[in-house]
Amino acid sequence: MGAPGTATVPRRGIAGGDSLDFVLLGAAVALVVFGLLAVTSAGSAVGARDFGDPWYYGKRQAVFAALGLGAMAVFARTDYRAFRRYVPALTGIALLGLVLVLVPGIGDVRGGARSWIGFGAFSVQPAEFAKFALIWTYAHLLDRHPDLVRNGSKAALAFGFLALVFALILLEPDLGTGTVLAASVLILFYVAGLSHRVLAVLAALGAALFGLLILAEPYRIRRITAFLDPWQDPLGAGYQTIQSLMAVGPGGVFGVGFGMSRQKFLYLPEPYNDFIFAIVAEELGFLGAMALLALFFVYLWRGVRAALRAPDAFGFYLATGFTSLVFVQVFINVGVVLGLLPVTGITLPFLSAGGSSLGITLAGTGVLLSVSRAARAS
Repeated sequence: MGAPGTATVPRRGIAGGDSLDFVLLGAAVALVVFGLLAVTSAGSAVGARDFGDPWYYGKRQAVFAALGLGAMAVFARTDYRAFRRYVPALTGIALLGLVLVLVPGIGDVRGGARSWIGFGAFSVQPAEFAKFALIWTYAHLLDRHPDLVRNGSKAALAFGFLALVFALILLEPDLGTGTVLAASVLILFYVAGLSHRVLAVLAALGAALFGLLILAEPYRIRRITAFLDPWQDPLGAGYQTIQSLMAVGPGGVFGVGFGMSRQKFLYLPEPYNDFIFAIVAEELGFLGAMALLALFFVYLWRGVRAALRAPDAFGFYLATGFTSLVFVQVFINVGVVLGLLPVTGITLPFLSAGGSSLGITLAGTGVLLSVSRAARAS
């Protein structure tokens, strides 16, 4: 691995057009196609009810997928080190977006959270962009300041900035996205060499803070109690978990058939979004769900591989960070759908409907492909 900050940036992208990681690319494209089919099916009933068009969510997702694939291509074809000069700008835009979304009249409230900024018929989630920007930010910091994990004052500043971003996201409120971001950054610091003792202290503080945040909001307390026993409030806090399990269970081994879900007909809330994995399990069964998870496993494998083979520390941290974002989200989302974790509102990467999530995931995939190409060309 080369010395941090000494890599030469080619002017016309990375040499070697045949050095693309086609396994990672294939997994990403397969997940996008899987997601388009899943959103089209899962959103058909709601689309027909709300917009008179059962294809509504599928068509919107297709537009987002096209834009996201374009972003992935740009990042994949460009040396990731060429974007390093824009890290301060990315960080500033992320902070500005997190502040603006909290301003009444600018941020849109949906489902009780002020998490979107509207632009005509479309909207963006600043918290999603913040995840993308902060991976660049911390990869840059850990590369340029390798003593960050050993210098107490520097580490305090780094975690202080993370706490600021977490607090802004929490004000929306969006505890789930904040948790994903914090977990991914902690993974970065762990692989950078942060001591186990410091990690244990941070974990204890995080657990205490998480407990206080749950106690501070009655709806979060209800989610925890519903997680422990959803049937104590089957029409309230436990409703989503129960309906999710009622989708997964009947799917059996082979599923009820693509497009034949019953739970998507206004029984399961957000069937095309947070709980889309439940519809996949219902329609395609255990085998279909396992095939989807296998694609995520391939993505994780190639992401870790790209990180380990990165030609410099900056690439290593970038690949680790973007792979961690996907892994943490998949772990939490699937855990919620199966009733193994409390309901958190975390989307499933590549599959859940929404342009911000899909676009950021595909842009991060482009960065992974760029790091992988640099490793092969070096």
